[in-house]
Amino acid sequence: IGVGTAFEGGSSCAQDVVYRMLVPLRPPPGHAFHLELDTAEMLQRKFCVRVELLCTCARERLGKDMLCFLHHPEEELKMKQDPSLLHTLCTGSYLDVEKTVHWFYRFMRIAWMLLPQSCQWRLTLQPCSRSCKFHLSKEKESFMVEVIFGVRQGDSDIFVGSQTAEVGVPSTTWLETYAVAEEKFFRHISRQALQLALQVPAAPQQHPEGTPLKTVVMYLLNTVPLTRRRRRDFRQRLMDILKYLRCSLDIKQLNHFIICNKRLPEEISLPSDFQVAQPPNLFQHLASNPDAHTKAVQE
Repeated sequence: IGVGTAFEGGSSCAQDVVYRMLVPLRPPPGHAFHLELDTAEMLQRKFCVRVELLCTCARERLGKDMLCFLHHPEEELKMKQDPSLLHTLCTGSYLDVEKTVHWFYRFMRIAWMLLPQSCQWRLTLQPCSRSCKFHLSKEKESFMVEVIFGVRQGDSDIFVGSQTAEVGVPSTTWLETYAVAEEKFFRHISRQALQLALQVPAAPQQHPEGTPLKTVVMYLLNTVPLTRRRRRDFRQRLMDILKYLRCSLDIKQLNHFIICNKRLPEEISLPSDFQVAQPPNLFQHLASNPDAHTKAVQE
């Protein structure tokens, strides 16, 4: 799933664009994923993905080419099929971000050589512990791709992902991400108009809430009528963004756009607890730090 600025209708210089792809992970046969809340911080919750082995004896009796991890001797399993995720991509019983990324890196090195594009394009892998980054170049063309892995929360558009985290976060910790829901929101808006007059400011990956400017843009796109989003209104919409941002700074309040937003398009599916949750204030740090608030207003 394409997420981030390159897929949300806005971009900077083409050479600076990073194409971020979120790859949903699904448990293979004989496995199940269970999300366990690790910490519920104000702006971004952290989860662990517990891997459970399931009985597949019924599948085996139906002639499926698979032995049950639970009910076959370990020696027989080693001889006849690949090991379970618990023995390859997990630390203990939990899916490990770094092991998953390293597995994908190894897969990419082999798979790339089998693709016809490898004759014209040069692939350079850039080591990273929590995502797979690589650079593609051909003559004067080049671009960056970042692959982020995610596990979906139920049937919703909210994932727990492998994106960059602060220093010290364990490799078994997955961060809640709203990137897919945001991408679906911009796709919904773009269907209303053939060409958006506004470009979305780039949102640094390390900040789950994106930038305050991006949040303001999303609120205004969700409330300003389509008839007021024409190209000739571009200047006025920029003024609306600055006024909204200044007002939010003055009251030290800017609510998270996705959580507990009653006006989201129906096509965006959220976990049930999002409907009753208290939306985090993205400016809470300004409310508790007068010096930081003064600096933000000046900027």
